[in-house]
Amino acid sequence: MKNDPRKSLPPFEALRAFDAVARLGGVRKAAPALGRDHAVVSRHLRTIETWTGATLFQRSPAGIVLTEDGKRYHKQVAAAFDLLTQATIELMRHGELRRLHVRCMAGLALQWLSSRLAEFERLYPDVDIELRPTTRVPDFSSQEVDVDIRFIATYRVEPTLPPELRSIDIAHAPIVATASPAYLAKAPVIRKPGDLLQHKLLHEENFDRWSNWLAAHGVQEEVDLIGPRLWQGDLTLNAARYGRGIALSNKLIIADDIAAKRLVEVGAGLATFQPYSMGIYQLAARADRWDAPLIRHFREWLIEEIAKAAPNLVPPAS
Repeated sequence: MKNDPRKSLPPFEALRAFDAVARLGGVRKAAPALGRDHAVVSRHLRTIETWTGATLFQRSPAGIVLTEDGKRYHKQVAAAFDLLTQATIELMRHGELRRLHVRCMAGLALQWLSSRLAEFERLYPDVDIELRPTTRVPDFSSQEVDVDIRFIATYRVEPTLPPELRSIDIAHAPIVATASPAYLAKAPVIRKPGDLLQHKLLHEENFDRWSNWLAAHGVQEEVDLIGPRLWQGDLTLNAARYGRGIALSNKLIIADDIAAKRLVEVGAGLATFQPYSMGIYQLAARADRWDAPLIRHFREWLIEEIAKAAPNLVPPAS
């Protein structure tokens, strides 16, 4: 039996450490990326050099740099890792009919989407779905996300979508003032947005959201806003349900509360309270997987669910 040339390979962990250090430019940068202590990474580098008998790095007080042998070896190692990565991605795609990783803005995930996923699971019982609330734009190259649902603010410059991604607008998100019927029953009558200054306003981490909303509704005078700061929209919304004051939220998130009469849209029907659209919900996925069956099924199901809950919020088909 011929000798197996693979026996001449260094340990895989040492190769990963070598690649990370060469790519990131140092042991201390590579260590957190690998989830290892920097001393462990340094030990892996020594293993590579001992194994190959070559000097791959030049060490100095300023750090380490690749030697010519190191540069040549890393180019070949990096190409091999690219091939391994692509092979693994292709293999993972064979399992995509069973797994769907969804990232979503926390408020929409908690207040609206999570309660509806049982219906999607009923329609597709063989699917394992993962819903992760997050405010961070995910890395689609990591293969840990299939679909991302973002809130895109219209009062800011819309971020440019990377060419490898594709997106669709799934719901308008006008921001409205909302309170419980019990709170409004015992509070002063509200006829115009300026009347809200006489009420208890519920804030997130600062007063900016209410300031911007009031200004958009014609309340331009200088005011010192007061009221509890609860840091997150989910907390202000929950406080509003319990009658603690008036919160700002978007009409999709509060659709179920409105239907169940837990909350009321303040100023609904009054011309002065016409919803000020602060943004839109957008669904994004990799362009090369846009029409993958499971992603397409989820996208179509989600748009249909939004149309059922709030048909006036669905953007016109493009």
